[in-house]
Amino acid sequence: MMHSFAWWPTVVVLVVATITDLRSRRIPNWLVLPFLAIGFAASSWMHGWHGLAQSLYGAGLGLVIYGVLFFMGGMGAGDVKLAAAIGAWIGPNQLFLALVITAMAGGVMVVCWAASAGFLKELFTGAGNLAFGGKASGGVADPEMKLSNPKRRKMPYAPAIAIGTLISFFAH
Repeated sequence: MMHSFAWWPTVVVLVVATITDLRSRRIPNWLVLPFLAIGFAASSWMHGWHGLAQSLYGAGLGLVIYGVLFFMGGMGAGDVKLAAAIGAWIGPNQLFLALVITAMAGGVMVVCWAASAGFLKELFTGAGNLAFGGKASGGVADPEMKLSNPKRRKMPYAPAIAIGTLISFFAH
């Protein structure tokens, strides 16, 4: 469903999202919400009801997948909104590919980040606690493993989303 013109607005939004996420660990609503709305409008204009349906399905897919990660404490709300907005532009099929590639890129990035900053063991313990409900630390989930905790290390994830989405353009 990707429009022939979908790559350039997506690239612009991804560049701005990456820069703001690297600087402030936030992806602003003023960037992603208009991008989401314009994605719905462009899909509808180019492909009628079918395009709008594909756009809604793509946005919904991004919202559900990243929404689950958000509620588990492993993703920020800006990342969720960015994934939904990208889904509105590129549709569910390409978004699924982009999210798989994003997960691989994000995994590599977080391991490199943790290794260089000296908290690789803590990363793996925390990941185990999130995945298995605290069983990695003897059955008690760490209450500090929440994105709302200001002491928690937060990796900007927009660069991984950008890498996954851009590679999906070449693979699609």
